Amino acid sequence: MEKKYKTFWSFYPYYLTEHSNPICRLTHYIGTSGLLLVIAAAIYYSNAKILFLLPVVGYGFAWVGHFVFEKNKPATFQYPLYSLGSDFVMYFHFLTGQIDKKVEEAHKIIQNQA
Repeated sequence: MEKKYKTFWSFYPYYLTEHSNPICRLTHYIGTSGLLLVIAAAIYYSNAKILFLLPVVGYGFAWVGHFVFEKNKPATFQYPLYSLGSDFVMYFHFLTGQIDKKVEEAHKIIQNQA
């Protein structure tokens, strides 16, 4: 399957439209926060073994959001690096109160591409 998105910033609007459900986004925020806590714990305790929890925490919450609430397939399967980066950008937009505006803009961009 040929990948449609060649750059991160062309992919990001698509990523946001795949996270339209606020509960799905919440599961991502929980997972990303958990991921940051796992990294902090590994550093604090000087224990790299803790890092084995990263995929469980990071993907576990996000995939529940997709399969249960958004009812779609995570973009990670086709765009793993773009998805990882997009998750952190989405998290930043959430923390800065921009996420609803960004999701709305993303829907307009994707509709205009169709």
